[in-house]
Amino acid sequence: MGLLWKLLLLQSFIGCLTESSTPGRLVFVKQPGSIVFPMHSTESSQEVTFSCEAQGDPPPSYRWKLNDTFVVPRLGSRYSFSGGNLRISHLSKEEDVGVYQCLASNSFGTILSREASLHIAYLENFKTQKRSPVRVREGQGVVLLCGPPPHMGDLTFSWIFNAYPSFVKQDTRRFVSQKTGNLYIAKVEPSDVGNYTCVVTNMVTKSSGQGPPTPLVLRSDGIMGEYEPKIEVQFPEVTPVAKGQTVKLECFALGNPAPSISWRRVAEGSFSMKVDMNRASSVLEIPYFQQEDAGVYECVAENARGKNAVKGKLTYYAPPHLTEKPQDLQRPIDETVVWECKANGKPKPSYRWLKNGEPLEPMENKVQVVNGALTISTLTPSDAAMYQCVAENRHGRVFTNAELRVIAVAPDFSASAVRLQTLARQGGDVLIECRPRMSPRGMISWRRGKEALRESHRVAVLDNGSLRISNVTKLDAGLYTCVARNQYGMASSAGTLVVKEPTIITTKAAQLDVTVGESIVLPCQVSHDPSLDVKFTWFFNELMIQFGSHGGYFEKVGGQSAGDIMIRNIQLRHAGKYTCAVQTKVDSSSIAIDVVVRGSPGPPTDLQVDKVTETTSSISWRSGPDNHSPILSYIIQSRTSFSLGWQAANTVPKLLGSGQLSAVVTELNPWVEYEFRVLATNAIGTGEPSKPSKKIRTKDTLPRVAPTRVSGGGGSRSELVITWEPVPEELQCGPGFGYVVAFRPHGERDWMQAAVTSPDASKYSFRDDSIPPFTPYHVKVGVYNNKGEGPFGPVTTIYSAEEEPSEAPPRVRAKSLSASEVEVSWKALPWNTTKRRIMGYELRYWGQSETQEMASVVRTTGDRTYAVLRELDGSHTYLIDVRAYNSAGVGPPSAAVNITTKKPPPSQPPTKVMWNASNSKIILQWDHVKALENESEVMGYRVMYKQNRQAQPSVVETNRTSLELSLPVDEDYVVQIKPVSEGGEGRSSRQITIPRAAGGQITIPRAAGAQVVGAAWRTPAFPTLLLTLALAHTARTLL
Repeated sequence: MGLLWKLLLLQSFIGCLTESSTPGRLVFVKQPGSIVFPMHSTESSQEVTFSCEAQGDPPPSYRWKLNDTFVVPRLGSRYSFSGGNLRISHLSKEEDVGVYQCLASNSFGTILSREASLHIAYLENFKTQKRSPVRVREGQGVVLLCGPPPHMGDLTFSWIFNAYPSFVKQDTRRFVSQKTGNLYIAKVEPSDVGNYTCVVTNMVTKSSGQGPPTPLVLRSDGIMGEYEPKIEVQFPEVTPVAKGQTVKLECFALGNPAPSISWRRVAEGSFSMKVDMNRASSVLEIPYFQQEDAGVYECVAENARGKNAVKGKLTYYAPPHLTEKPQDLQRPIDETVVWECKANGKPKPSYRWLKNGEPLEPMENKVQVVNGALTISTLTPSDAAMYQCVAENRHGRVFTNAELRVIAVAPDFSASAVRLQTLARQGGDVLIECRPRMSPRGMISWRRGKEALRESHRVAVLDNGSLRISNVTKLDAGLYTCVARNQYGMASSAGTLVVKEPTIITTKAAQLDVTVGESIVLPCQVSHDPSLDVKFTWFFNELMIQFGSHGGYFEKVGGQSAGDIMIRNIQLRHAGKYTCAVQTKVDSSSIAIDVVVRGSPGPPTDLQVDKVTETTSSISWRSGPDNHSPILSYIIQSRTSFSLGWQAANTVPKLLGSGQLSAVVTELNPWVEYEFRVLATNAIGTGEPSKPSKKIRTKDTLPRVAPTRVSGGGGSRSELVITWEPVPEELQCGPGFGYVVAFRPHGERDWMQAAVTSPDASKYSFRDDSIPPFTPYHVKVGVYNNKGEGPFGPVTTIYSAEEEPSEAPPRVRAKSLSASEVEVSWKALPWNTTKRRIMGYELRYWGQSETQEMASVVRTTGDRTYAVLRELDGSHTYLIDVRAYNSAGVGPPSAAVNITTKKPPPSQPPTKVMWNASNSKIILQWDHVKALENESEVMGYRVMYKQNRQAQPSVVETNRTSLELSLPVDEDYVVQIKPVSEGGEGRSSRQITIPRAAGGQITIPRAAGAQVVGAAWRTPAFPTLLLTLALAHTARTLL
């Protein structure tokens, strides 16, 4: 019997392990939800359906519990099942209200759904008995009780005053509590007298009911005096609120005068933006309640007679929420399983476990539950089941389920056979794995060939069944078989061990020294079994080198049997440990090479600047890395906002040797902001500079540099103008910089001085009506700052302003040269060197129909007494005057002269230009240009010609319409012809190109569609055949 049980169990669990037919886990896809059903007495068929659906293989069956008691449907019962759903008909609020749970079961176990409650909402009628009148004094507070009838479901309350639809309006004096339904009137007034009827509405059934009216009557024994607030509507001392819920706190007080209501959060300050106070502040509403909303809230009622307050605490709670769920597990017999189950919630949830829907009780040394973690030791087939973790607090509970399958199986190598071939190197160790699937764990043995394998100091069977052979020799090669046995059966798997020659790196470990910028080869030579492929991998400081990246510095150069690599243009960052790793299918080896890269020094550090004077500063620093080459010297550089980058600084000592880590920088400019940096030099070169020092400013002192380029002159009458080049800011030596301008007339001993306070000033004007014009002055310009005065520059002579010329030039004449040019001449004025100079003459000209304000101006310089006005209009009359000028201005104008320009030159160009050429001559011919009526007659022609490579053309003038040029025709020529008249040059013909002759014959290239005008003709001077072309159609135009 026991053997039969084992065989059946074995068959069952072998089926469970077959991947192609693994049953699906049992899991809910639809669980019941809580229902609040509205009960209406008018409806005959009142029923609800709870949904429940689970997946599993085999398909599950279903059962239901009501208040932990199984629901058993019978024929004619009000309960019926449809799949996993439970339908309840003809609902009874006495029998059907409670907590329901669905159970789904198959051959692997049972799982329990979440809990779902059923509530039946209803609203019964008010009792019809008459209510007694409520008698109060005017000014007294009153509470009218609603007394709602029996019900289930949330209610809302309102009150009718006298008759429908006159409802009581809520304000600071009247309030309807939605907790009790009572109507509160803080202070009764005569207008409040009447009948009051409470109206309740069920929010679920939507049904309403009205209570009997309550009469409110005023007493006639006087009016109630003022009294302090009495809070009638209060909220509980402690109110638990669920996460995300909306909470409403009510507070209302009776009093005379009617009290005002205010709210505050004790010890927390102001309310958040989401808090709402409505109904004249009698209701405090907090939507979407969170943990930060928890705390103590206070309602304060206040009037002229005093105030009163109540407090209540809102506590936060949250139902459990799973954060870690158990997963389905498969475990062999005799092993231990541990499931973790964790949930959040407030208060902290407790845990319990179910097995197949029933409570799982702890068993010593077998089942333990600690903080939600379930441990089951020494698994047996009876432990296979559906397990559920239940996390719960007083606000709810959550379920999560997992399946445990306990494996019992005979040895099986189908998924983990011994490797068919295992490679090992001679002298090394080898591990042949044997990992059959079997449960429980059985016994493993090995055979070599057909003989049982005996263990020795080299051969050992490990606890997990694998075979380990140390110091492998060629004799160890052969066939090895692993045999596995347990109480359910036996199985074996075999593989061959092949022994190979070891891989040996023949290159020795070394250290290489190299200088930045050089290229080196790192060797990696090996000997190995010829039947094995070798793979080389290089590492730099334990990071694998990716060839083709790293900026292209690394390159493989070793070929197939060597792993040599080259590092090109090596840099400092390439210094370090290089490892060549060699790998075959049977073994691996590696060798390390240390590379030392020598380079220029690294930047000095910790640069300090102190002892700053007007022209010096002390600098100290620490040496940076020498990069494997001793530092020989240092250089200090400085920079200001005025310098072009960094400049070498003068130092004491002048030469800074390797041990010199401080120096004094000299020849600095006073009152200038400096930065310093230090560079180190070794045999390789000068390295990177240190970080710049903080900016320092040298101390101020007296100015040392006077302005340069002192000059002047000009200006207006009775003025002496002095100019100079400003002193650069870096030479001003301190704040408050300015200029001292000193001047005196020639022959005087005393200097006049003036201060110019702007450091950017470059001009000073001294005005005095007593200054004679064009008088020589001695002038010098000095400097000063807040420390005092500096030096003056050298004395120079400057003349005071002169007077403008007082006479107009005489004998002004004008002559028309062409249609666009007029020559103007005049007689020069005498120059009085003591008062007035003549620097030149100014010509103004304007058209006869224009005003003088529209005149154009041309100036001459020196003593020149003529000028040519150009770009004038032809056949146009102009008015011209001349005046002398100097630095003081212009003198009076001469009498205006008028002149009319000549007619414009012809507007038509020469046409029908023809040419003949021989070896030494070119003959040109064209039609005469006829001038229009408003144009000047043609007086001749100007022929311009040049070789293609010449820049300037040659010009020949003729009064005929033909021209013979004695020119060698071994080059191409470019020719243009212009008519000439007294109005100037006319419009030019198009440029024509005369090609060079070849062997005395002119070859004329013709463009497609070109026409030849005229015919070939001979002359006695040219026996060679000549061609005549109308160049207007065939000549090449050169742009």
